[in-house]
Amino acid sequence: MTQMMIKPDKLTEFAARLFIGGGLRDEDARTIAEDLVKANLRGLDSHGVSRIPMYLERIRRGVVHSRPHITVKNITPAVSLVDGDDGMGFLAGHRAMDEAIRLAAQSGIGLVGVRRSTHYGMAALYVQQAIEAGYIALAYTNSSPAIPVWGGRTAFLGASPFAAGIPGGQEVPYVLDMAMTVIARGKIRLAATHGEPIALGLALDKDGVPTTDARKAFEGVCLPFGGAKGAALAMLMDLLAGVLTGANYGGDVKSLYFDHSEPQNVGHLFIAIKPDLFIPKEEFEERMDTFVTRAKECPKAQGFDEILIPGEPEERTAAKRRVQGIPLTSEVVDSLRKEAELQGMDPKDYDIGG
Repeated sequence: MTQMMIKPDKLTEFAARLFIGGGLRDEDARTIAEDLVKANLRGLDSHGVSRIPMYLERIRRGVVHSRPHITVKNITPAVSLVDGDDGMGFLAGHRAMDEAIRLAAQSGIGLVGVRRSTHYGMAALYVQQAIEAGYIALAYTNSSPAIPVWGGRTAFLGASPFAAGIPGGQEVPYVLDMAMTVIARGKIRLAATHGEPIALGLALDKDGVPTTDARKAFEGVCLPFGGAKGAALAMLMDLLAGVLTGANYGGDVKSLYFDHSEPQNVGHLFIAIKPDLFIPKEEFEERMDTFVTRAKECPKAQGFDEILIPGEPEERTAAKRRVQGIPLTSEVVDSLRKEAELQGMDPKDYDIGG
């Protein structure tokens, strides 16, 4: 598989121009472009710019509004509801976390539900947003059916990533971003695109048979991590992000890839918490640093040279890619070039596809 190394700033500008050409406002296009490139920087290429053609196709088909009118309804001093107006989930997600932070600044904690949203990309984006503002955060979302309930063999629950973020002091922050599947469905999609096999035990084909064929897996179901435990957590995500918020739930969230009949109506739930609710901020930061130091100093298991905090491997990857560039496969580059050609753009102006 051939790869090109693309400078992050060039890739961001290219992605933004594609979204502007797709009808998005300049500011919104740049937000989404930056978010996708952040995913690539952190090594989560399945949630990076490879998704641009799919997003633009959904906008062209009218199931995603290019210029949504996102509204916020305050429910109580610590609770609000965001209506994403079927726009890009990135926009609803950032608006909701902004609101959660605002509420937390006033009440100590902010809870914000979101409905009429769409796929919102890498879940870590939203807890990182809170960390940068100095807040603890939790992010829940549901998604289209990808895994079975425990004991079933057809897709019913979403892969529904969960994210959590806790700011540190001098040490690294805690950033958790995990799907409820053994492997993110987007990674299976990427393997299918590249014609690569997947490991046994990650998915079943449409007939419920274990498979290593990524294409058959993508048409079938992913398996939950931890068996019944992962399936139970996926159910919790759908209950909190879907049932509670008024969004679609219980298998009704439309597929990003196969269903262009109507908007997805994805649901999210965001929680922001002030870190100095119980102790002074300085003490909280000191305790976080102490925790991280103690964790890293634990005796290492065989095969491990270092103990890392959740989010740390991704940040190290991002540091390297900021300098070396972001690797894009020829398949992804070709798909982006086709989108550029549809809009009369020359990808070579952005050092892409030369």
